[in-house]
Amino acid sequence: MAEKGAERSVKASLTAAEKQLLRRRQELDYWKQNAARLRSRNLLTGLAIGAFVVGMFGYTILSVKQERIMDELDDEAKIHIIRGPRTGANS
Repeated sequence: MAEKGAERSVKASLTAAEKQLLRRRQELDYWKQNAARLRSRNLLTGLAIGAFVVGMFGYTILSVKQERIMDELDDEAKIHIIRGPRTGANS
C-alpha cells in the first residue's frame, strides 16, 4: 500500500514534458520490440502484391497471345483489298 502511494505521488509530481518523454520512451520501446514482426508482415504483403501483379501480367499476355480475332480481321481486310472494291461493274 505504501508503494502505491509513493508511485502516485511520483506520477503526480511529473511535469507535462516529463510525461511526454516517458510516453515517447514507451512508444520507442514498443516499436523496437515489434520491429521484426512488422518487417516480416511488410515483406509478406509486398510479396503477395508482387505475385498478384506478375500473375495478372502473365494472364494478360497469355490472353492476348490466344486472341486471334485481330488476325482474322486483318486476313479478311487483306482479302478485300486484293479483290478490290465491289461495284456494279465487277460484282
